[in-house]
Amino acid sequence: MVMTRRKLARGKARARRDGAITRPASAAKRWKPICDPVTAEIVRGAMETVAFEMATHVSLTATTPILNQSNERNATILDGRGCLAALSVGIPQFMLSSTLPVRFAIDFFGEDGLFDGDVLLSNDPYHGGGHLPDYNVYAPVFHDGEMVLIASIQCHHADTGGGAPGGYNVDAPDIWAEGVRFPAIKIFERGVERKDVTYMLATNNRTPTFLGDLRAQIGAAQLGAKRLKEMCDRHGNATVRAAVDYTVEYAKRRFRAEVAKWPDGVYESDTYVDHDPKGNKDIHVHCKVTIKGSSITIDFTGSDDRPEIEAYSTFGNTRGYVVAQLAAMMPDDIPKNEGFFDSIDLIVPEGCCLNPPEGRSVAAGTHHPGTEVGEAIAKALAQVVPGKCCPQVYKMGMPTVIFGTNPRTGKAFIDHSVDTFAAYCGAVQGQDGWGAMNVSFGNLIRATAEINESIFPVRQLWRDYETDSGGAGAFRGGCGSLYRKQVLTPATVYTYVVGKKYPMPGIAGGRDGVANRLMVRAGGESTREVGDLSERIPHQAGECYEYYYGGGGGWGDPFDRPAEKVLDDVLDEYVSVEGARRDYGVVLTGSLENLTLAIDHAATERLRSRLRAERPSA
Repeated sequence: MVMTRRKLARGKARARRDGAITRPASAAKRWKPICDPVTAEIVRGAMETVAFEMATHVSLTATTPILNQSNERNATILDGRGCLAALSVGIPQFMLSSTLPVRFAIDFFGEDGLFDGDVLLSNDPYHGGGHLPDYNVYAPVFHDGEMVLIASIQCHHADTGGGAPGGYNVDAPDIWAEGVRFPAIKIFERGVERKDVTYMLATNNRTPTFLGDLRAQIGAAQLGAKRLKEMCDRHGNATVRAAVDYTVEYAKRRFRAEVAKWPDGVYESDTYVDHDPKGNKDIHVHCKVTIKGSSITIDFTGSDDRPEIEAYSTFGNTRGYVVAQLAAMMPDDIPKNEGFFDSIDLIVPEGCCLNPPEGRSVAAGTHHPGTEVGEAIAKALAQVVPGKCCPQVYKMGMPTVIFGTNPRTGKAFIDHSVDTFAAYCGAVQGQDGWGAMNVSFGNLIRATAEINESIFPVRQLWRDYETDSGGAGAFRGGCGSLYRKQVLTPATVYTYVVGKKYPMPGIAGGRDGVANRLMVRAGGESTREVGDLSERIPHQAGECYEYYYGGGGGWGDPFDRPAEKVLDDVLDEYVSVEGARRDYGVVLTGSLENLTLAIDHAATERLRSRLRAERPSA
């Protein structure tokens, strides 16, 4: 039965979603391993280095902050069958949603339709992608007349055309209104640029610097192909193929060995998104995890399938988040490659919020309920392996996009506010939530205020942690933050916000982080909080938005946190004196202002005993 379901999830669902078979016909060919473990590791290291160089190339050459500052890009190396072979350290979702679009292209063009020097582009959510702003640019690597590998670089672009600037038309009635879809097109053929295609791409994009970003991506793919050819020169095609197979099988073996350590059983969870952009409330994700020996089945049957909702994560997006969450629960020395995908029996019913009917809008769903996939898996497995569970998730809705006309240039500007993302980092066993960036976004870097102020007509007025915002626990959730951002010219702020009703979850008895809150038109007479609908809110020059980002969830019983650590938190202003007493049962004497705080140990023991007794039982 599990195998039948697996075929449904990987075959029929993929075929319908992606317009492609589970793998191209050539994928049936298996190459006999002829390399030793040392050689396989050398080849893997070389591929990972190439992927890192490709991703860095984009950061150094792209022209828009969302690419060249925030690092919202990542590179992967696939083999000639479209199987993930190696990746760079970067945005997890980009690493894990690059395979299905490439497989579609291999099947679509066929064995005789791809050539040395080709560079292709895909962004279509219904051919394996996440959402339209995520452009995947990839180049087949030919050596001795054979397509051995594929170099792929995926980046989030600032616009995709469609009905709203910024690539997030969450009000779109369908996918066609979101922007322009490219299932698989050639930008370069046999090393020659197709100017008709690049002109079409630029014409359908509002961003003045789009072509510079696209060429940065093309250059990265071409650089990757060049480096991988050099690697094939050194090792030979057969050895490279065998090394990929060896590493994939090794990852699969290690993955299954870890799963085998987890107790057999069926573990279920439910998680929710506050609402979709249209105000439909409580978008439901249900997850059932079945562990049997070294096998794991993730089943999302029972997730929201109301026909009126506008919150959809594509199959490729959902698949990526499943692997991202489970990879975070595995030893970090296991290679992240196709072995992870091959080890998971995934059931995602067609028509639910995690595998939408063809044509539905998915602009916002790549975030929510996309990230709730990881939350649901973590909550389910926290029942048996809580020490490994930290939801790889964030609560946002969509980026707070600012658009208008830049008075310095007279051209349109689109600011995705990548200089303001900061919050959400949950605690894990043994580690408080750290920094000010959510785990699921991986290496996403908060762009600098100074650079963005020189590019866009905006000003950063405030950025700071919010005291008492991290979820209490034996290990404390990371603090949320307040960002106050001012527009210097009339502009529109386009956003919708979740994480108000369902904030970042605590694990193993830890408490949830505080909720999100977004105030708009601050500084004027019309200040108000954003509600449950997506909105395009005009701002006058001088007005601000104020985003109170929620904190991460705590891990473990707050009353198990050493009182000395709570005192340190108070001195660091992560926790208030009142919060120490209320949330941790720690009684402090003295004054924070005068730095004379001290722990009253006897009073703390009495208070904690009373609070434990008053606490409702599980």
